[in-house]
Amino acid sequence: MQKQLIGYARVSTQSQNLDNQEAKLTELGCQRIFAEKYSGATTERSALNTALDYVREGDALVVTKLDRLARSAVDLGNIASQLESKNVDLMVLDQNIDTTTPTGKLMFNMIGAFAEFERGLINERCREGISKAKLRGVKFGRPTKLTKTQLKTLKEEFESGELGKSELASKYGISRGSVYRLCNTSSSAD
Repeated sequence: MQKQLIGYARVSTQSQNLDNQEAKLTELGCQRIFAEKYSGATTERSALNTALDYVREGDALVVTKLDRLARSAVDLGNIASQLESKNVDLMVLDQNIDTTTPTGKLMFNMIGAFAEFERGLINERCREGISKAKLRGVKFGRPTKLTKTQLKTLKEEFESGELGKSELASKYGISRGSVYRLCNTSSSAD
């Protein structure tokens, strides 16, 4: 099967025009072009996802600029992994990145390494922030729905069997599963 050049073009707003990008991609010889008008901050880019699904081993995904493809170094790293797993090359026209050449592959691998490094730093900062917040007494997760008094009453009513599980759930505004969980874990914790 012959290698195909698959183009991807994106602009950030509805008022912007895709013509320049599409002209460059057509001039290069892209057999198919996927285009969309979405902000780069949007995670749901359907044309990009379709293009990534469409490309096959040996193809090359072509974009005019790197920022048209990825929102961040981390996003680029994820896209790079997808392309690499399918043995698909990447060509970025304005930045002269072409993974069909040894120099282009080196450049792209360096970008991927920086993306992985950035992802690690972000995760480390998040863990540190969460630890510091916990030390300051910040509670994470959804707040408890029932007060201690309500929980005690729920347990008593559950154990008495006067009300069914569905009735208890409705009375306290929780699910049946929560009734079982709260009554079983609460009684063992007391």
